[in-house]
Order: sequence, then structure tokens, then C-alpha cells
Amino acid sequence: MRNIIYLASLLLLASIAPQALFAATPALPMQFTNIDAHYDVLKGNIKVATMTETYTRKQGGYRIESVTKAIGLLAMFKPEVIRVTSEGTVTAKGLRPLTYIQGRKLDTERNTRADFDWKTKNITLTDRSGKRTLPLQAGTQDRLSAMYQFMFVPLQNATELNFNMTNGSKVDEYSYRITPDQSMTIPLGTFKALHVASPPQDGENQTELWLATEHGNFPYKMIITESNGDKFTQVLTQINFE
Repeated sequence: MRNIIYLASLLLLASIAPQALFAATPALPMQFTNIDAHYDVLKGNIKVATMTETYTRKQGGYRIESVTKAIGLLAMFKPEVIRVTSEGTVTAKGLRPLTYIQGRKLDTERNTRADFDWKTKNITLTDRSGKRTLPLQAGTQDRLSAMYQFMFVPLQNATELNFNMTNGSKVDEYSYRITPDQSMTIPLGTFKALHVASPPQDGENQTELWLATEHGNFPYKMIITESNGDKFTQVLTQINFE
């Protein structure tokens, strides 16, 4: 169960946005005011959770809410629900988060929060260890906002992503490789895609994402491969753009 919940936290995310590209002109999907997305989460070929996300943009700001629920046998043993929200402003460089909150129905001691102060360039993290304030680097995203930041930057000519991201408990730097002109097949059909992946490393999990290039670089599929070979997949099953 812990692996499933850990995966859900990653998938909320697993989002990747390059600092070097934030200054680029926003893509057309910046005009979207509402997105409603539904995902299945699988361990191997078994569906273990569902995820529903809503993105709303209004008056220069945005709000994203993601709810992950365990299903099937997993829900019988531990009916965990993870609710994550990200709120902030929309700038010429994309999303600028102000508050990130991750809450769990059962494991409440694992709840986290991040508050971004862009004026003082500080970020305050809150978890079971208490509060602490760290320097805030330009372009930092949270695990939820980063997924939607893809829509605001042209990635077709990029070969690598380097970025900072927080889960409310820590801030990490990530590096990913981009492979263009790929395709992916999901229950909704076959789509052209960018493949975004972390380099394989011994003893480390590997993350792969497929961004639908004809749908604003929105993440349609993601796979986490754990160091022991176990695979977890998040795949889009329904989406509505407005």
C-alpha cells in the first residue's frame, strides 16, 4: 500500500518543467480555462486506484485539484484517499504556484504543505517534522502544477529538462531527457507524443511520461519503474478541454 500511495504522489506528478524554457512564449493551450482529466492507476495489469483532476483558470489565477482513490482489494484493506491542491497565478512564463497542499484521509501524519513567497524568494515547507524555510529558486513548481506547466512551454526543440520541484516536504532538482516524434496508445486512442524520461540509474526509480503534442503537451501516460522491476502506470481514460 505504501508503494501505491508513494506512486500516487509521484504521478501527481510527476511533472517536469524546464527552468531554462520558462521564458519562452506560452503555447496556445494557455487559453484553456478548464480541464477535467480522469486516470487509471495500475500495478502491472491490475487497476489499483483512480485519479480525477480539475484545472481552473480565472482572473489571472489558477487552481488545480487532484483526488486519488484506492479501489478493489486495495480499498478493502486501506481505503486511502489523497487530495492535492495547487493554487497560484498565471504569468507570461506559465504557472507560478503560491500554495500546495497534500492531504490524506488515513495517513494524516504524512500530510504536507508548501507556501511560496516570490517576493522574498523563500519557500516554507510543512510536514510532520514541522516548518522550515528554504531559498526559493526561479521556476520552482510543485508536484501538481508541474504537470500543467507543460502546456505553457514549447518542448519540441528541447532535448533535456532540468528543474526544481517540491512535494511539500522537500525541494529536489530533477533531470530528464526528451525524445520527439514518438507515439502512444491508450484507451482513448493513439496519439503523437514527446517521450520524457529520467536516465536509468542503479537502485533508483525511473519515471517516463508521454506528452500528447497535438493536445498541448498534456501528460496522457506515465510509467514508474521501481528499482526491483515493479511497474506502475498512470493512463488517461477521459479528458475535457474548455
